[in-house]
Amino acid sequence: MEEVFLPIVIVGMLFIGLPWVIMHYITKWKQSGTITNEDEKLLDELHYTARLLEERLLTVERIIAADNPDFRPVRDARPEQSPYDISRRN
Repeated sequence: MEEVFLPIVIVGMLFIGLPWVIMHYITKWKQSGTITNEDEKLLDELHYTARLLEERLLTVERIIAADNPDFRPVRDARPEQSPYDISRRN
């Protein structure tokens, strides 16, 4: 009985199970291939927050440099302006 049952199971797994698993994950991959509007908004907010924190860090470095002449900030120059307009966020 096992001599007949085992090849049927193996053939079923190869021709039914394996393609089903592959097609399932291809479908999941295509569905999640693009970012959603919520993800875009979150990325915009994170970028905006990072720029604000960078401005604050530069301000703190300038204050410390004014109080302590031996302090050397990592960045002496102001970062270049981004070509993107922050006010046009989604």
